[in-house]
Amino acid sequence: MKKIFLMFFVFFWVGVTSVCGQHISLADPTIFYENGTYYLYGTGGDSNFGFQVYTSKDLKIWKGPNGASDGYALKKGDSFGSKGFWAPQVFRYKGKYYMAYTADEFIAIASADSPLGPFRQDKIAKLPAEIKQIDPYVFFDEDGKVYLYHVRLTKGNRLFVAELNEDLTAIKENTLRECLSATEDWENAAHSEWLVSEGPTILKKEGVYYFFYSANDFRNIDYAVGYATSRSPYGPWKKYEGNPVISRKQLKHNGTGHGDVFIDEKGDMRYVFHTHYSNSVVSPRQTAIVSLQEKAQDGIIRFCILPDTFFFPQLMNK
Repeated sequence: MKKIFLMFFVFFWVGVTSVCGQHISLADPTIFYENGTYYLYGTGGDSNFGFQVYTSKDLKIWKGPNGASDGYALKKGDSFGSKGFWAPQVFRYKGKYYMAYTADEFIAIASADSPLGPFRQDKIAKLPAEIKQIDPYVFFDEDGKVYLYHVRLTKGNRLFVAELNEDLTAIKENTLRECLSATEDWENAAHSEWLVSEGPTILKKEGVYYFFYSANDFRNIDYAVGYATSRSPYGPWKKYEGNPVISRKQLKHNGTGHGDVFIDEKGDMRYVFHTHYSNSVVSPRQTAIVSLQEKAQDGIIRFCILPDTFFFPQLMNK
């Protein structure tokens, strides 16, 4: 009887797992949407081998990894980097797909003919830099200029911007500016000497630039997201007085941060990010999605999340 019961339980559990799926364990996630398909990338799988990619039609149920190189959209050896493949961003530019990413604590940009990859470099190289830099976000302004927002590891994780050249192979050094660092109480909950601000995403609406970023060490339960505004891509940046706009206090999950804003098929704005695995364990970090809402206030748009829209995407290949 015990054996029969055990077999029934195993079959029942396997059935439940296949129906309900499982959470996706990608940190620093980003979503690229095109032609009815969502593509999800992030830090995970084995981050010393490259970047896997998952696909979905509805954001809820995902399949993969579906990358062109054994499940990887970018695989070590095809582009710069030997380890530590972190925090990708995928975008379309001049008829090709590009991935900006971190490896070996430097930034590189590779290209492909498909969002599934393979993302490669004709000349394997990082963006020229003497100082370590991570977390790239490439922003295309309305005047045609292209900017690289990123983190430089100098007296903490500090956020910078510089204009990129047209072929995306180097920054224009004379345009480099520091944007933001952790200066407020919520940004350094552990009172650390090494201050952390990272994970940039830039939006522009009605002439105002919105700079979303994460603060605190990612292992901290108070890792959270805020934003700042400016009338220039270089700043000065004014931090929103209502920060953080995404935190564990709102969502009841620890370590909520480092993601990307994307527009879904209905034109609604969402934020994809990661949380800790559980209340007691940090990794593997779990991919999550929540909707953003715009509210006009004092002649400027303010952003907040809709906590009831929070969910964990499910991986289900069967």
